[in-house]
Amino acid sequence: MSEKLRITPLHSLHIERGAKIVPFAGYEMALQYKLGVKKEHLHCRAKAGLFDVSHMGQMRLSGENAAKALEALAPVDIIDLPVAKQRYAFFTNEQGGINDDFMVANFDDHLFMVVNAACKQADIDHIKTHIPEDVTLEVIEDRALLALQGPKALDVLSALNSSVVNMVFMDSFKLNLLDVECYISRSGYTGEDGFEISVPNDLAEKLARELLKHKDVELIGLGARDSLRLESGLCLYGKDIDKTTTPVEASLLWGISKVRLESNERAGGFIGSDIILEQIKTKNVLRKRIGLVGDTKAPVREGVKLFDGENNEVGIVTSGVFGPTKGMPVAMAYINSALAVIGEKIFAEVRGKKLPMTIEKMPFVSQKYFRG
Repeated sequence: MSEKLRITPLHSLHIERGAKIVPFAGYEMALQYKLGVKKEHLHCRAKAGLFDVSHMGQMRLSGENAAKALEALAPVDIIDLPVAKQRYAFFTNEQGGINDDFMVANFDDHLFMVVNAACKQADIDHIKTHIPEDVTLEVIEDRALLALQGPKALDVLSALNSSVVNMVFMDSFKLNLLDVECYISRSGYTGEDGFEISVPNDLAEKLARELLKHKDVELIGLGARDSLRLESGLCLYGKDIDKTTTPVEASLLWGISKVRLESNERAGGFIGSDIILEQIKTKNVLRKRIGLVGDTKAPVREGVKLFDGENNEVGIVTSGVFGPTKGMPVAMAYINSALAVIGEKIFAEVRGKKLPMTIEKMPFVSQKYFRG
């Protein structure tokens, strides 16, 4: 018997707004609304989109040695993470693979973490297994998570609390919205400027409705969330990165803090560090994550095999859509490292035809994060 799907605090709002509901990571989630995926995508790029991402895991890590404990699990500088700042990170395993990617913010008396929904319980178990007794993990069950994304996001949110105008990319503040304390970061997974808002469950629908009163805000579903993040060159865990891909293969070296690299003061010390640091040093990996754009209008989907000009199989697509902003098919893939060169022609096998694609630097559309 399959496990009953959970719902988020905004479920009734999704139904009211005509959402197409699908199962996702153990939840009933909105795939799209009446606008449809393409129009939702373009609306977020032009104005502001409101996403319900309450299915994701939220947790607090506290104790004097919390930062040190988390550094043992991720190749990121947590000890020197400034108060009110957030950082992208990932858990690594003994083989150098990625168990999950997550966001971590320093709220002074604790670290606030947001992890992927499908990995939530595995992450909880992983952390509990490795942290010392003087560090406490608290799983947060009483807060929803909303993302307000797009060029109009600042105008919309500042009407509820003007302090957000002082935030820059990756700031993470505790601020009141509708007289209730929320955890707000200036970040998101669309490539646009925007905010993620952790809000008490009992206020979530009220806050969402207040934001939706603004003429520039539309609800956006999982479909457009996927196309937005892919155009912006952002990995989806379980597709573009997983337990078998190392950060080097995944082209995520920017996510490893300098202080954790060889010859620095806190080099290594995280799970799988020997393998990862050796790959960085030698640059010896068989495959690399790359971006592809189609030379035709036909979309190239996940699982499509890739070939070189001599009909040798050289890789596989991990994510693919027709990019509404880009105006052409875009995809992420892993290919033989020797071919991972910008401008190289690769051929995707779709329904028996070899469709030409070109390796292009990601992101496919420019990111709009506000860095001040």
